[in-house]
Amino acid sequence: MFSKFTSILQHAVEALAPSLPLQEDFVYHWKAITHYYIETSDDKAPVTDTNIPSHLEQMLDILIQEENELDSGETGPCMEYLLHHKILETLYTLGKADCPPGMKQQVLAFYTKLLGRIRQPLLPHINVHRPVQKLIRLCGEVLATPTENEEIQFLCIVCAKLKQDPYLVNFFLENKLKSLASKGESDLATEDTLKGQDSLTTDTKQACQSEDFSSSIGIEATEIEDDLPHQPDDLSTRLDQLNVTSLPEASAVRPHQDYNLVNSLLNLTRSPDGRIAVKACEGLMLLVSLPEPAAAKCLTQSTCLCELLTDRLASLYKALPQSVDPLDIETVEAINWGLDSYSHKEDASAFPGKRALISFLSWFDYCDQLIKEAQKSAAVALARAVRERFFIGVMEPQLMQTSEMGILTSTALLHRIVRQVTSDVLLQEMVSFILGEQREPETLAEINRHPLRHRLIEHCDHISDEISIMTLRMFEHLLQKPNEHILYNLVLRNLEERNYTEYKPLCPEDKDVVENGLIAGAVDLEEDPLFTDLSPENTLSNQEWLSSSPPTTPEHPKNDGKTEVHKIVNSFLCLVPDEAKSSYQVEGTGYDTYLRDAHRQFRDYCSICLRWEWPGSPKALEKCNLEAAFFEGHFLKVLFDRMGRILDQPYDVNLQVTSVLSRLSLFPHPHIHEYLLDPYVNLASGCRSLFSVIVRVVGDLMVRIQRIPDFTPKLLLVRKRLLGLEPEGPVIDHVTLLEGVIVLEEFCKELAAIAFVKYHTSSTP
Repeated sequence: MFSKFTSILQHAVEALAPSLPLQEDFVYHWKAITHYYIETSDDKAPVTDTNIPSHLEQMLDILIQEENELDSGETGPCMEYLLHHKILETLYTLGKADCPPGMKQQVLAFYTKLLGRIRQPLLPHINVHRPVQKLIRLCGEVLATPTENEEIQFLCIVCAKLKQDPYLVNFFLENKLKSLASKGESDLATEDTLKGQDSLTTDTKQACQSEDFSSSIGIEATEIEDDLPHQPDDLSTRLDQLNVTSLPEASAVRPHQDYNLVNSLLNLTRSPDGRIAVKACEGLMLLVSLPEPAAAKCLTQSTCLCELLTDRLASLYKALPQSVDPLDIETVEAINWGLDSYSHKEDASAFPGKRALISFLSWFDYCDQLIKEAQKSAAVALARAVRERFFIGVMEPQLMQTSEMGILTSTALLHRIVRQVTSDVLLQEMVSFILGEQREPETLAEINRHPLRHRLIEHCDHISDEISIMTLRMFEHLLQKPNEHILYNLVLRNLEERNYTEYKPLCPEDKDVVENGLIAGAVDLEEDPLFTDLSPENTLSNQEWLSSSPPTTPEHPKNDGKTEVHKIVNSFLCLVPDEAKSSYQVEGTGYDTYLRDAHRQFRDYCSICLRWEWPGSPKALEKCNLEAAFFEGHFLKVLFDRMGRILDQPYDVNLQVTSVLSRLSLFPHPHIHEYLLDPYVNLASGCRSLFSVIVRVVGDLMVRIQRIPDFTPKLLLVRKRLLGLEPEGPVIDHVTLLEGVIVLEEFCKELAAIAFVKYHTSSTP
C-alpha cells in the first residue's frame, strides 16, 4: 500500500515539476530503475509494488515522442542512449532473473511495445537483436506460466518484423550452438564467436563492469576507471547475486539444443491455453512464408521445425483409439486448426476418441495450411518430412496390417485426410505415398511394384464389404484432387498406346459406310441377340438427341472421328431389357436429372484438367504400338471385376463401384472417353471395356430373370423401398439381385448422360 502511495505521489510531483529535455528525462527514469537494485535489499516484493513499471512506461513514451518530433530515418539522443548503453541487455538480465518477481513480464512487455511502436528499424542494431535473441530463448521454456501471454505477444511482434524485413531472419534462425559444438571449438572460441553464441557470461560481465554500463547508471566513465580496480560498484554486485550466468554450462551439457524463435513458438503451440497455441501457430506461419530462399533453407535445415511438426502429428495419430467407427471419422465436424475447441460435456454426439480425433485432424490441417503458405523450397522440405516421418513411418504399417478392424480405421483416416488436404505440395507427397511414382504402363507380372498401392487396390475387392466401400471412397475422393499423376498412374498410362483397339485399315467400301455414320467392323447392336428389344419404340430418335447439338458446319463437320452421340446414348439406355426396367414407373427418376448432374460435374472436371494440356483427340493409331499386350491396369481390373458381379453384391458396394466408374468417365481425356464410353470401339482380342463388361452382366441377367417368378412387381417394390416410398415389409426373395438390377439401370442412364454432355461440350464452337 505504501509503495503504491509513493508511486502516486511521484506521478504528481512529475506532473507539477518543470519539463526536462527528453534525454535528461529518459536518463532520469533509467537511473531510477537501476538505483532500485542498488538501494533495495528486499527482492521478494512483486514488481507491481515498485515504480519500475511506471519508469519503463515513461521511457517508452519518451522514445515515441522523440521519434515523432524528428524527421523520418533520424535517430534521437534517447534512442542513441538506449542503444549505446545496452539498456536492452541489462533488462534481459533482470528479466531472466525475474527480480523482483514479475520483472520478466515487464521486460517482455517493454520489448514488445518498443518493437511494435517505434517505426524505425531496430532489429539490425546488434544491441537490439542480440538481447532480443536471448529473450526469445526464455519464451516457452515452461508451459502455463503467468508470462505466456507476454511471451507470445513478444514472439509474434518479432515474427511480424521479420516478415517486413526477411533478410533479418539469419539473426534469429541460425543454429550456432550446434555448429560450434560439431567443430569442437567451444573452448577456443574467439570474442566474435562468443558474440555469435550470445554468451551470457560475456554479456553479463560487460553489463556489470564495462564503461558503457557504468555510464548507463549515471556514473562517469572516468570515475569508474578509477574505482573499478579497487571495488565493484553496488549494481554490479547486485547483478552478480542474481546468479544468471548459467548458459555456458548448459551449452556444454546440451551442445545440440536449439534456442531460437522456431523452438520457442513450437513449445508454445503445446500451451493449454488455446489462444496462446493459435498465436504461436500464426507466428510459425509467418516465418515459413518468408520469401528469401536463404531464410527457408535456414528454417528447414538449421532448426527442428520439420521433425517437431511431424513428430507431433505422429504422436497425435498414435493417441487415437485402435478402432474408431468410420462414420464418426467421416462425419466429425470440419476441422480448422485455429478453432480447435472441444468440450466433451457440451457435445451431444460425443464418441470415444473424439477429442483425440479432433486434435489430430486439427494439427494435420495446420500442417497442410503451413505448407500451403510456405516459401516454395520450405514447403517441399516440410511436405517431404510429413511423407517420410508420418505417412511412411506411421500410417503405412497401419494400412498394411491384416486386422480387419485396423485396416478399416486406418483407411477411414486416410480417406479423411485425402478429403482434407488442400496444399498442392503436400498433396503431391501424399499421392506419391499412396500410388508411387511409376508412369510406365503396368504389366500383370509387376502389379506389386508399389506394395501400398497394390494393397489398397486389393482392398477395393476385400472380403469385408466395409473395407471395400471405404477404400473405394478414398479412391473416389483422390480422383477429384487437382493432381495429374493420380489419373495417369491409375488409368491413363495403360491407355496411352490404345492397344485395346484392333486396327483395321479402311478399304473404299468401309469409307462409304463411315460416311453414313457407321464404324467399320463394329457390330450393330440391332443384330445382337442380346438386344432384340432395340426397336424404334425403345430408342430415342436422332433428332430428339441432336436437337440441342450444334449444327454441322465446315469447321465442325459431322464426321469428326467420334461415333454419333445418339447411337452411344441409345446403346447405354437400351442395355437393360424392358422387363428389367422400373424407373419409368416411379416419378422423379428420369434421365433429365443425370443430364443436369453430368453437365455440372463435367464442367468442374474440365476446370481441374485444363492446365494438364491433354490432347483433344485420340493418338493416331498409325503411331500407336498396337502389338504390345494390353493390360487395363490393376485399378480398372478390380473395378471391372466388381462390375461383373453387380448382380451378386450388396447394394452399397454397387453404388460405390459405379460411382468411381462414373467419376472416371467424366474426365475429358479422349482415350478415357473411347475406352469407357464408346460401345463401338473395335476391341482387340482378349480385351474388355466397360461396355463389354456390362453386356456380359446383362446377358447373365436375362437368363436369371426367367427363374424368378413375379420379377417385375418385386423389382418395383424394391425400388420404392429404396426410395422410401414404401415401408419395410416382408423379406423379398432375390433382393440382392433386384437391387443390383436397379443400380445397373441407373448406372447405364448415368453413362448415357455423361456421353451426351461430353459430346455436346466438345462440339460447341
